[in-house]
Amino acid sequence: MSDMDEDGVLTDAEEEEETQAKEASGDEKVQVSHLTEETIRQGLSLLCRTGCGLEHTFIKLVLKDKGLNDIAAVSSYNHIRFLDVSNNHLTDLSPLASLTHLLWLKVDNNAVASFNGQPFAQLPFLQLLSMAGNQLTDIDGLAAPSLERLNLTGNGFQRMNGFQGDCFANLAILELRGNQLDTTDGIDLPNLERLYLAQNVIKRLEGLEKLERLTVLHLRDNQLDSLKGLSAGMKRLQYLNVRGNAIADENTLQSLSLVSTTLQALVLSENPLVESSDYRVSVLTFLPELEQLDKDPVTPEERLLVSCSHTHYYSQVNLEQ
Repeated sequence: MSDMDEDGVLTDAEEEEETQAKEASGDEKVQVSHLTEETIRQGLSLLCRTGCGLEHTFIKLVLKDKGLNDIAAVSSYNHIRFLDVSNNHLTDLSPLASLTHLLWLKVDNNAVASFNGQPFAQLPFLQLLSMAGNQLTDIDGLAAPSLERLNLTGNGFQRMNGFQGDCFANLAILELRGNQLDTTDGIDLPNLERLYLAQNVIKRLEGLEKLERLTVLHLRDNQLDSLKGLSAGMKRLQYLNVRGNAIADENTLQSLSLVSTTLQALVLSENPLVESSDYRVSVLTFLPELEQLDKDPVTPEERLLVSCSHTHYYSQVNLEQ
């Protein structure tokens, strides 16, 4: 359960990520600065051997909070593998086309409005891309077969169209917190392992049967009143967070039985349902193997109560027969 505990902590400690979009839309005007060679030299680190092994060069460059609206000067640093240009005013990333060794790119809190015309097709080894707090509404123009983690928190997505396995064959972690999604439909990524969709306006669980390798599904602070849509096709789901939704009907817990063989941790707090004094026992009726509910471990006493309730139920059935 250590992995699941870690996931639970990470997904609940979201305050910093939740503010990314707000920071990007602040009213204060920041003076735009031009990128100079001196600024680049100050941001370089992580000395590493070059491909031939006879020379050394810096492969990490951090240019955060520089007031930049142009990064053309970066184009000659083609050995860079890790680049952070967060908290600037960038709209055009085309100078990165020559950085063909890039593995890791953060462009959080800028003003990028589209993937079309951006250089991602020229970055064949890119594994991590973070574009939180920009102005994106779709992923048209983004094809990154090596990408393993994609963060699109705090943009303007209303639908998840375009997330197909042929364009994102290796994508394992997708973050779309703080957008305007009202459904989970549109993702066809059979290799996806973690999906973070907190702080949207999701009302329906749809299309989840395609996510056969998903282990973590995070749906905190949405508008769900039902768990209908969970699928037996989610054969590896271990952690489900639906905290802060509108789930009130105990009957909707029946959908949990579809993932009962794999689910280890469930977060249901801040739903109307939890006001019932015996809701934990109700949940365990459908999830007898659950290890953790709302951050608290399932106790032996709770398992005994569930067992007794099952015994009483079957005794009543036999008597009626």
